Amino acid sequence: MILCITHSQDFYNIDIFFEYLTSQNISYFRLNSDRLNHLQKISINESSFELTDESGNTIHSDNIKGVWHRKAWKISIPSELDEDYEKIFLNEYGCLRYNLMTVLQDIPWINPYENERKVDGNKMFQLKIAQKNNLIIPQTIFSNDEKAITAFFHQYCHGKAVAKLHSVLGKTMNGENQLATTVIEEDTLDYISDIAYCPMIFQPYIDKEYELRIVYVDGEFFTGRINNSENADWRVAREGYFWSAYDLPEDLKVNLTSMMREMGLYLGAIDVIKGKDGKYYFLEVNPQGEWGMLQKELGYPIAQRIADNLIKRISFHGQNINYNTYCR
Repeated sequence: MILCITHSQDFYNIDIFFEYLTSQNISYFRLNSDRLNHLQKISINESSFELTDESGNTIHSDNIKGVWHRKAWKISIPSELDEDYEKIFLNEYGCLRYNLMTVLQDIPWINPYENERKVDGNKMFQLKIAQKNNLIIPQTIFSNDEKAITAFFHQYCHGKAVAKLHSVLGKTMNGENQLATTVIEEDTLDYISDIAYCPMIFQPYIDKEYELRIVYVDGEFFTGRINNSENADWRVAREGYFWSAYDLPEDLKVNLTSMMREMGLYLGAIDVIKGKDGKYYFLEVNPQGEWGMLQKELGYPIAQRIADNLIKRISFHGQNINYNTYCR
């Protein structure tokens, strides 16, 4: 059985993944990460767990042969809970969730949980590994120091920079992160005076031909080009954009593969800018990044490739998949 860790509002990506598993007669169990709380019954010991989800479906860890860590969300807090107990509630259920994950650490994952934790949201680590693997990265500073940021702006940004929150403001219904990306110019530089209260990442603004969303699945690439050359981030201003298939240069594939393998990731959504100077600039990789739009609009079989990779690794791991029944 394959355990799929997602969230209660997830659809399309997870649905086509399940459809493919069903076509292969492979069982699965959907675990909604945001409902891994008082709505589920969970018991864990040093080597196993049993869980009954919010719909009454029960799974034992002994039957799980592989895990797809599709998309994790914050644990939901019950409305009736006193505000004084919310922090304790989240801390203890967060610990319970982490303990549950580590019970399964010795079976195949996409992606291995600890590798993903280290990479996900760790922008400076990503840039370090990308540069080590011959990828071009923008000059970057992550700071709360107004003077250091101003000096960085004048040294590297040629009058125009982008500022990003390291984390995210929120997520859409399908789990996609909503990023806060702001363009900084000389006449708006004074507005960073409150940076001490909210550290941000700053990079030079790159004059671009277009942006690429690259989905990497263990050495395979599914790349979409989006016709955005004007806005700092197409995900904020979505209207008027469309995807087209794109073939990456071979040397870029080699470098991205080397980076992903050093990070220990089998899957990731990689953002790259093609600059007007002809260079490809690596921005970031999101291990749980969105790719449904590429499968839907360009016909890429991404869900199938993710499943195939996990099935293959389960087989190599010497496990036997239960082909008899599956849980929804």
